[in-house]
Amino acid sequence: MSCPHLNLLNPDVYRDGIPHDHFAQLRKERPVYWQDDPLTGVGYWVVTKYDDLQYISKHPEIFSSAERTALATEMSEEEVAMQRIMMLNMDPPDHLKYRRIVNKAFIPKVVEEKLAHIRDMAKTIVDAVAQRGECEFVSEVAAELPLQVICELMGVAHDDRHMIFHNTNIMIGADDPDLSTTADEGMMAAAEIYTYGYKILENHRKHPGNNLIDMLVTGTVDGEQLSDDEFAQFFLLLLVAGNETTRTVTANGMKLLIEHPEQHQELIDNPSLIPNAIEEFLRYEPAVMQFRRTTKSDVELGGQQMKKGDKVVMYYTSANRDEDYFNSPDVFDIHRDNAKEHRSFGIGEHFCLGSHLARLELRVMFEEIIPRLRNPRFAEKPNYMRSAFLNSMKTMPITFDPETA
Repeated sequence: MSCPHLNLLNPDVYRDGIPHDHFAQLRKERPVYWQDDPLTGVGYWVVTKYDDLQYISKHPEIFSSAERTALATEMSEEEVAMQRIMMLNMDPPDHLKYRRIVNKAFIPKVVEEKLAHIRDMAKTIVDAVAQRGECEFVSEVAAELPLQVICELMGVAHDDRHMIFHNTNIMIGADDPDLSTTADEGMMAAAEIYTYGYKILENHRKHPGNNLIDMLVTGTVDGEQLSDDEFAQFFLLLLVAGNETTRTVTANGMKLLIEHPEQHQELIDNPSLIPNAIEEFLRYEPAVMQFRRTTKSDVELGGQQMKKGDKVVMYYTSANRDEDYFNSPDVFDIHRDNAKEHRSFGIGEHFCLGSHLARLELRVMFEEIIPRLRNPRFAEKPNYMRSAFLNSMKTMPITFDPETA
């Protein structure tokens, strides 16, 4: 290759944003290549093309989530064993068995029934900032709707939602000294959510109801209900997944509208374009940049011979800009006719369980934001999380025309 290799698992690589030029060159010259990692001593295959990512995702019998988890970080055998309790880190047939427990809570019909309530939530969130003409967009706007929705679904008291927000930030910000300076802090944050989950479980047993918690409590795998520990793992996973990713896409979407005011105006003039604009947000600035798999047998991919036990990292942020699928992929375009073909929700058995809910939240939120927060500008440069996993902002102060009463 004509460009030096970058260790794409080094969070500092993303200090100035995603290295899209590097990914473009990889797709062209070596779409699957081996990268040494001096940070961990465990090298890995970098997968950058759309078709290769799809092949890996659709063949869990070869590319395992359970062997070393779906996360690119290195863990001890004890940590891996604990992580395998999470659905994210399961392979068939276990994954499907556990997925069935909560699947009914996220089907389109059930999600659409919540539309009016979610719209009321979104209006209240924008009401709180619209007349001020300024806000810290991430915490005051982007975070609130997905946080309120998932906390309500999981039985978390409204006043406790910021405890969840704080602790999930620490957990996902393990590489950012502003959020989590030690591994112990991350473990303590997870432990606080686990403890809260056990309290939710205890309360539900005393006062059962027909909600997502009931599905977790009464659902069975091979005829057995979830243990308390399995419930707590589910509780943690759903809170993190249902909170962070939608918050990130909301913030990234607002950033894109500020950077492309002419397209923002088009959305004001024609709100029917908003759903496709959201798909372009998801394609252009996905929340999750990569996931890991581990090979269960020798296999050839992209002209490269992988050996059993090899670490494989799939880059969604690269596949979403694959020139073979998207014309002018580095151009942000709310009119893109195949924007919805992005892979930000994954593909295959691990396709995002909450994708329909996320799309609904994003649509409702931007239907409130776009007509009401007019002429938005950056008050300060967006401050991104130091991460090789999430394309996430910590803060984005903005100003806009104050809404008159």
